Amino acid sequence: MKKIKIAFKPWMGFVLFGIALALIPLLAEYTTFVKSSTIITIGGTVIFAIAALGLNILLGYSGLISLGTAGFMGLAAYLSAYMTVDLGLPFEVSLIVAVLVPTLIGVLVGLISLKIEGMYLAIATLAVSEILRKTFEEFEFITNGFSGKSARFPQLLGFIQLDRASTYYLIVVVLVIAMLLTYNMMNGQVGRAFNAMRGSESAASAMGVYSLKYRLIAFALATILASLAGVMYVHFIRFAYPSTWNLKLSLDFLAMIVIGGLRSIYGTVLGAFIVFAIPDLFLKQIPFFNQLSYVLNGVLIIEVIMFYPSGLINIGFDIKRLWLKLRKGIHDAGK
Repeated sequence: MKKIKIAFKPWMGFVLFGIALALIPLLAEYTTFVKSSTIITIGGTVIFAIAALGLNILLGYSGLISLGTAGFMGLAAYLSAYMTVDLGLPFEVSLIVAVLVPTLIGVLVGLISLKIEGMYLAIATLAVSEILRKTFEEFEFITNGFSGKSARFPQLLGFIQLDRASTYYLIVVVLVIAMLLTYNMMNGQVGRAFNAMRGSESAASAMGVYSLKYRLIAFALATILASLAGVMYVHFIRFAYPSTWNLKLSLDFLAMIVIGGLRSIYGTVLGAFIVFAIPDLFLKQIPFFNQLSYVLNGVLIIEVIMFYPSGLINIGFDIKRLWLKLRKGIHDAGK
């Protein structure tokens, strides 16, 4: 019989990964080894992975650094909460506005990046994030100040009221769509322009890559994903404090993409689980662990830079190569 080969497309992997994540609420409902609190932890991790995916586009593919991810994420969260709770606007309207406003600010930062880069760009984006965080504290009529801003689970199309589990499914869908769009763009003209710009901006300009255009696109894409993550966060966790959107969160995003893998979509998600999910699920039982989280991330970054500069996502490929080598050795020995 003639064998039928089915070509495995990349989008199939993203969809299967989303299906695997979507099984967690079912496991929490029908099994005992997955707790209901695990849904909150995994949901929050998926949200942070969406934001980190944007930073990976900016840093990994474009070579532009930003420490402002937390600020843009917080701005979108507060805007969406204010419009849905205080103004009574539909979730869809608040989503559009909460993504559009931070994206405009992100594009302005992209304009600034034409004059500064490297460490100075990182400091400039950090300054923007700190300005936003201070705004969250002072504009109490919108953000409720240090008391925090509450929100509700999303209501889609005006009549479909979501709960915790269905909001989790929405977050997973957003992640899968973000992964698909990122893959398509980074393997198309935009991705080629980003890679050329990351290697040498002068050489990229000589090849016809318009630096201003693609810098603005990079900052816009990163801010859009951070804003989407902020909206999902405030409607899933249902609360936002100014202290949440601090420098540590931005550094955690940076740690995620370095540990998981620069220029790797799956590596970004892996880094999110290493930085956020594993400590919450397994390491919080260790005394004084919260004080050592910085140390853990720092040690992981150092180890990854030394032994896996492309990220821990490549461990799987090394294991596969080792297995093939061992199998070949066993086969040759048996002859």
